[in-house]
Amino acid sequence: MRLCKNLLLEWLDDSKCNRIERILWLNLGNNDVVTIELNNTTALPMWQKCSEIEIALAANAVQILEVDPYVVWVQKEEEIDEKHKQHRDEAWQVIEPLIEKGEQIFIRTIRGRLVADTVVKTGRTSATIYNYLRRYWQGGQVKNALLPRFDQCGGSGKLRQSNHRKRGRPNKLTLGEQQAIGVNVDQQVREYFRRGIQLFYETRSGRTLKQCYQLTLEKFFHQGYETINGVLVPILPPAEELPTYAQFYYWYKKDRDLCRTLKSRVGEHRFNLRHRAVTGNATNIASGPGSLYQIDATIGDIYLVSSLDRNRLIGRPVIYLVVDVFSRLIVGFSVSLEGPSWLGAMLALENATANKVKFCQEYGIEITEAQWPSHHLPEAILADRGELLSNNANNLVNALGIRVDNTPPFRPDWKPIVERYFRLSNDKLIHWMPGAVHQTYERGDKDYRLDAVLDLNQFRKLMLLCILNHNNQHRLDTYPANEYMIADGVEPYPINLWHWGVQNQGCPRVMPREIVRLNLLPTDSASVTHQGIYYRGLFYTCELAVREQWFIKARLEGRWKLSIAYDPRQIDTIYLRNEGGKRMEVCHLLPVSKTFTGRDWHEATDYLALKQQRQQVAQTRSQRSQAVFHANVEEIVCEASTQTEAARCDLNPHKRVKNIRSSRQLERGHERLSGADYFRPEVSDNAQTVVPIVRDSQLEGEEQEYVPPPQPFDKLRRLREESWNNDS
Repeated sequence: MRLCKNLLLEWLDDSKCNRIERILWLNLGNNDVVTIELNNTTALPMWQKCSEIEIALAANAVQILEVDPYVVWVQKEEEIDEKHKQHRDEAWQVIEPLIEKGEQIFIRTIRGRLVADTVVKTGRTSATIYNYLRRYWQGGQVKNALLPRFDQCGGSGKLRQSNHRKRGRPNKLTLGEQQAIGVNVDQQVREYFRRGIQLFYETRSGRTLKQCYQLTLEKFFHQGYETINGVLVPILPPAEELPTYAQFYYWYKKDRDLCRTLKSRVGEHRFNLRHRAVTGNATNIASGPGSLYQIDATIGDIYLVSSLDRNRLIGRPVIYLVVDVFSRLIVGFSVSLEGPSWLGAMLALENATANKVKFCQEYGIEITEAQWPSHHLPEAILADRGELLSNNANNLVNALGIRVDNTPPFRPDWKPIVERYFRLSNDKLIHWMPGAVHQTYERGDKDYRLDAVLDLNQFRKLMLLCILNHNNQHRLDTYPANEYMIADGVEPYPINLWHWGVQNQGCPRVMPREIVRLNLLPTDSASVTHQGIYYRGLFYTCELAVREQWFIKARLEGRWKLSIAYDPRQIDTIYLRNEGGKRMEVCHLLPVSKTFTGRDWHEATDYLALKQQRQQVAQTRSQRSQAVFHANVEEIVCEASTQTEAARCDLNPHKRVKNIRSSRQLERGHERLSGADYFRPEVSDNAQTVVPIVRDSQLEGEEQEYVPPPQPFDKLRRLREESWNNDS
């Protein structure tokens, strides 16, 4: 490298501080160069030979510095304070005639004579003039090198030595007493401060710094103890003999380790979550759409009602969200009453692979494929140490080829995207719905739970609308777009980022929905009965069962069990896992169970459990009524037995049985006489009197007894009597 003006050279020798020189002037023709040492407050220009410096550079005894330590003085004119400009201009007026002399100022004898003349003209001392020249040369031979360096005055940041004189600004007592009042902080006092802060402030107790100061005085600055009511109380000296809170606060701020203090006060977990430095970006770990999904769950801040009985509250739902890290697109969700669990996570992942057009149609929402195009499996899933930290996750790895990553304990900030979207859903939707949880609930306010009106399906539909709005309309102003996105003019909306990523980074992988459901939906056992396929109190049927006459076989041979898969969000269908779980057969509700069509499994299970509870409650009523019935029966039987035993004579049993027919006829006649009114048909009071028609032949003869015409009731009675006679 050729030598040039203002070049910095560092001479590498065995001294602790290498010598750094700046080239002020050079004449390659004469092989002359003038340098000045930077790290020397008394340095003056030195003449050297260019060839010597080049030889030293070749021998690596000198290296060229790229960073100029005086570059800090390169400032814009409008950024310089007016007073600083004034000082600079005054100094420049003094040395400007000297600088204009060119290389003559670097010759020692001529420089001395020129400086002496300047002293006479300006009235400045030679030391001042040499100081101006030195600052100008060492600072790169620019005018701003003469700016005042007030920041280096006063020993800012340097530790003062403690002596008998009171340091610092005098307080009001000092002004009134005309003598210094207070104490200086020496090494011993600083040590007391440090120990007091460790004992009383850097703990989980939550004490304020003011309380810590008072406890430190009581612990380390007392003069002894006195007994008050049997308790040792420290005796503190007068306040003017103690360090003040301002001194305590100053040394706390000066000596503190902020990271250690926060960790000791709030704990390492909370420090990592709320106070650590955030210098990375989650998007950097995702290469494209589907490369990484984040999944998490939260309990919705809203109360829901049952769709079967809207007067009953069913609590707060559990919401799962699955978010694509690259595009910020919400690719799947789940709303259920399942607590944060493996089942809830699998329902959300199953929804992430579903055809969103058909899924939205189930809730009466019409969309196009372009509005929600995600139905893919991810390469990896990032979750917390919960649902996916189990043996169940092996199925995701082995069967679906999904890598499962888990965050460290208490570090939800490692999946910030999905965590932030829960807050967005609250701000956009949930907090404005009836039944939403109010954080500022005060005594006397109306119970917000009683405002609940939404059931599970209605809340799912609202979440669907919220997700569609987010994916298509939420602008990501802070999204870190790469250079290719900027070149293509991609607007930072999740749907745009997804489409751009698919076109440029590749499309995520897909699998047949049947295989995904077999591996993600929860499994259980159902029974084949003569009434249908029985599961949790409901009956189903399928084409395979009808074709192979399962229900008839169950009536003849008894029931048997089958392995099934089911969707807790949808009660209408269950899935038979045939051929060892390799094939699925869809089963539909039978008409006898159609009451629960379109309901949620949790609602149906809750209703059936409530029904069983009511049956148990009704058992008391049934048992009491049975007791009354049995008591009356016993009373009547006992009375009949007593009467029969009293009237029984010593008749031959054979004769008793032989006379059944005659006894029956006698009893029947007696029954007719005693119950004549019972057998006579009722006639209403408003009925008209019927006048019989008498033939003329009957009027000519003697008077005859009137015989009423036969009634339908008589015919029925005659048929009944004939039936009794035949039985006897």
